[in-house]
Amino acid sequence: MPNTSLLSRRFNELTEQVIALEATKQYSSDSYSSGNYINDEAYTNWKTKARHLLATACGSDSIHLKEFMEREGGGFYSTNHQTLLQVKAVFEAAKEDFEGGYLNSVRSMVQAELFSDELEQARELHRSGYHIAAAVIAGVVLETTLRGLCAEEGIGTGSLNKMNADLAKAGRYNLLAQKRITALADIRNNAAHGHVDQFTAADVADMIDRVEAFVTDQLS
Repeated sequence: MPNTSLLSRRFNELTEQVIALEATKQYSSDSYSSGNYINDEAYTNWKTKARHLLATACGSDSIHLKEFMEREGGGFYSTNHQTLLQVKAVFEAAKEDFEGGYLNSVRSMVQAELFSDELEQARELHRSGYHIAAAVIAGVVLETTLRGLCAEEGIGTGSLNKMNADLAKAGRYNLLAQKRITALADIRNNAAHGHVDQFTAADVADMIDRVEAFVTDQLS
């Protein structure tokens, strides 16, 4: 999934493009209709890119995308400039919600980016020989992710193992995933309590990879 800065830049690019497109309007009148028109090929080009951006940033099932697609057909007597104004309004609403952090997809992307940074820090510590600290950081990412999932599912938070069991019971993920998380939690707990004989550096490397895969799967 593209990061938020890339999507924000794309929103700004398409905003500039639609302003330029709107400025090209020309009045036309014939026996059937009259009004302002814009270049139809340029309009099709822009709305295709805008539709793709809304699907990526807001989600394929988002109200923003659905409203955009409903409006882009235009009315029977509408000019393409009038239709552009309609879809532009939807596009601007999506942009505002995206930039304000009001979309679940945006919150997930931001969280995933933060977790990615923390897991990279864990990898660097592991490469430097500090595998205990690396395990603790990976464990924090795992626990924070579970807390977020509990909030989404309306489940109360608690210990890592309790949240893991409750999420599996709620059907957020299957029993195999639950068992894997339990194993990761054991490494985290042993590292936090200084039980260094209970895991190896290789176990920590595998833990970091598995936490990253879990976060990616749940937040994508």
